[in-house]
Amino acid sequence: MTQAETEAPAAGGKPRRGRIKCVVWDLDNTLWDGILLEDEQVRVRPDVAAEIRRLDELGILHSVASRNDHDAAMARLKAEGLDEYFLYPQITWNPKSHSVARIAEALTIGQDAIAFVDDQPFELEEVAHALPAVKTVDVAHLAAELASPEFRPRFVTDESRVRRGLYRAAEVRDQAEQDHVGTSEEFLSTLDMKFTIGHARQEDLQRAEELTVRTNQLNATGRTYSYDELDELRRSPDHLLLVASLSDKYGGYGKIGLALVERGRPAWCLRMMLMSCRVMSRGVGTVLLNHVMGLAKQDGATLRADFVETGRNRVMYVTYAFAGFTELSRDGDRLVLESGLDRIQPPPGYLTVDVE
Repeated sequence: MTQAETEAPAAGGKPRRGRIKCVVWDLDNTLWDGILLEDEQVRVRPDVAAEIRRLDELGILHSVASRNDHDAAMARLKAEGLDEYFLYPQITWNPKSHSVARIAEALTIGQDAIAFVDDQPFELEEVAHALPAVKTVDVAHLAAELASPEFRPRFVTDESRVRRGLYRAAEVRDQAEQDHVGTSEEFLSTLDMKFTIGHARQEDLQRAEELTVRTNQLNATGRTYSYDELDELRRSPDHLLLVASLSDKYGGYGKIGLALVERGRPAWCLRMMLMSCRVMSRGVGTVLLNHVMGLAKQDGATLRADFVETGRNRVMYVTYAFAGFTELSRDGDRLVLESGLDRIQPPPGYLTVDVE
C-alpha cells in the first residue's frame, strides 16, 4: 500500500480515536538529551523510552527520522536496547519530510496515521508543510499529546501485541523477494502461502472492528463497525460475516480480510469488503471476493456490492471491475455494483485456500 491521502477527522471535528499507527522520532534532544555527533554517550530520556515500550504494547509502531550518522545512531539505540523497536529507520541527511514519507510507504500506512516528534520548530514546520496529513508533535508537549485519544486504540488485540513482529517478518520477506531471481509469481510460489476463510467468531470481533478502523485503501465502503454491531451481524440469520487470515513459511500475517454479506433474493448484497493493505503484494486480494461470489452462485443468487468512493479506495473499485462487476446504480459517491457471477476466478496456483 502506498498511501499518502488525508483522512477526514471524526464527526464534530474531533480527532479519530486510535488513528495513529506509527510514531516517528527525531533523536538529538528528542529521544535522547544532547547531540550524538558532539557526545557519543548521549543519555536516552527515560520517559521517552518508557512511552516507546508502552505504545508498542498497544500495537503502535515506531520509526526514526533523524539527520545524523546512521551507524553511530543505530549503535547508540542498540546499546540502550531500543533498536528493535524501530522499523525502517531513516537516519540520513535528507529533509525530515522525505524520511517520514519513506517510512509511510515502507510500512504501507497512510501519512495521516503517523505522528512525527521533534524538538525543533523548523523541522516540525517543514514536515507539516510538506506532509499536512502527518500529526506533528513538539517533544516539549509529548506527555499531553500521547494522552490524547488519537494514541489510544479502542481495543488491544492479540495481533496488536505482536504487530511489530509481523512487520519484522515482512522485512525478511521483502529482502527475500529482492534477492530472488525470477518473476514475481515464481517468488510467491516459494512462500507456501495458506489463505484461511472462516465464519467470524466472537473472539474475532475485536480484530474485526480494528480492521474496519485501520483499513482505508482496500475498504470498499470506508465504513467502520463497532464490536457490538459486528456481534449482532455475526448472529443474524440474514447475514454472513467472514474473516480471512494468511500465513506463509515466514509466519502469519494475522487476520487480514473481512466480508459482510446480506443474503436475500434475487441478490445477495456485499455490504462490506476489505483487505489489509499489507497483503497487496501477495496476490491474494481477490480470493475472499471470489469465495463470496461462489457462495452466492451456489445459492442461486446474483451478487451486488456496496461501494462508496472515499478518495482512497480506488483500488477496490478496480478489484470489483476486474471481477466482472458493473454499476447498477449511483447516488453521488455511493454506488451499487452487480455481478451475474459468470466469471469466478479460481485462487492462484501458488496459494492454498482453506475454508473452515
